[in-house]
Amino acid sequence: MTTTFTDDTRERARDIIARYPADRSRSALLPLLHLVQAEEGYVSPAGVAFCAEVLGLNKAQVGAVATFYTMYKRKPTGDFLVSVCTNTMCNVLGGQEVYDTLAEHLGVGHDETTADGTITLEHAECLAACDYGPVMTVNYDFFDGVDASTAVGVVDELRAGGRPMPTRGARLCTLKEMAVQLAGFADERDDAVADGGPGEPTLRGLRLAQQHGVSVPGFDPNTPIRSKAEADKAAAEAKAKAEAAKPAPVEASAAPVKGSDGASAPTGAAGVAEPAKPADATGSTTRDVKAPDDKSPQVRTAETRQPDAGTAVPDASGTKVPTDATGTAPEAGDARAAEAAGVAANPPAGDGKPAGDEAGAQERNLTEAKAGTDADGAGPADANETGAQK
Repeated sequence: MTTTFTDDTRERARDIIARYPADRSRSALLPLLHLVQAEEGYVSPAGVAFCAEVLGLNKAQVGAVATFYTMYKRKPTGDFLVSVCTNTMCNVLGGQEVYDTLAEHLGVGHDETTADGTITLEHAECLAACDYGPVMTVNYDFFDGVDASTAVGVVDELRAGGRPMPTRGARLCTLKEMAVQLAGFADERDDAVADGGPGEPTLRGLRLAQQHGVSVPGFDPNTPIRSKAEADKAAAEAKAKAEAAKPAPVEASAAPVKGSDGASAPTGAAGVAEPAKPADATGSTTRDVKAPDDKSPQVRTAETRQPDAGTAVPDASGTKVPTDATGTAPEAGDARAAEAAGVAANPPAGDGKPAGDEAGAQERNLTEAKAGTDADGAGPADANETGAQK
């Protein structure tokens, strides 16, 4: 079934994409996947196609991301995703018992949804709350220190239409409402984020620091966070100050500037002496080759590391352009021609055999093994051994 996304979803998609630079719109893919999940309850093939359409990608690129992260569900999910940690710490404290009890009580297994579409159950490898174990989350909000009885009470209240208060965090919401928030939009419910609070183990470090007077040197908790406009203004002022601090260019003189070895130093177009260029880690002072910006990063990297020898320009004594046996510098493009010749001489392996595995060698070994068996009457085991030795 094809889904037609609402105008509200498309408007929000444009808002998400606008958060990123025009040439970096692909970075909006993660929040866009949360956005389509907020409308359908999972990332459907139609959601993948929608993200590909608005970002100018193909569906394979979007699908590769959607299948990598477990927060993106690939099949319809209940209103409440109940995740029970069964990793080492929580498991030792009873996490597996909590999960097994819920699975039997709800009649579903891992990544399965109840018949009424209310709850999807899953076991989680780690919920990053070992000091509260065993823990369970509902739509990523924590219920700490649960046991089998309290976990059953939570899911029963959810199925009855209630919204139990998490141990920590804001007021509980449905998976679709949570997906809107993960896409980068605020919770629109009145005072929803004012509910809940931090847990005692989380505050323990802060209270120890206060007790012993430990703080970051020069830290002012009242320091305001600058807005983007203020930050941009400060950056522009810093840039202008740096430009003003630059030394004035040296005027051209009639006398050539001498280098440290007494030779004339290279000069620029205006006759101004260019500063000496330090050698790199290999001791070379050859100028870097500027690669075109319209090429792929792989091609750009390859051409920068090994440009055609004919384009290399020496800029210091001792720097030489590579030459062949006759002392002639290669023509520009020889590097590409050599690479093409190497590719032609080494065809890639086919689907049937790995590279370098020639059928002729295999047939020769089998023929010799059979000939040895016919000549001396060796049995199959001897023939196999002979073939292996060949």
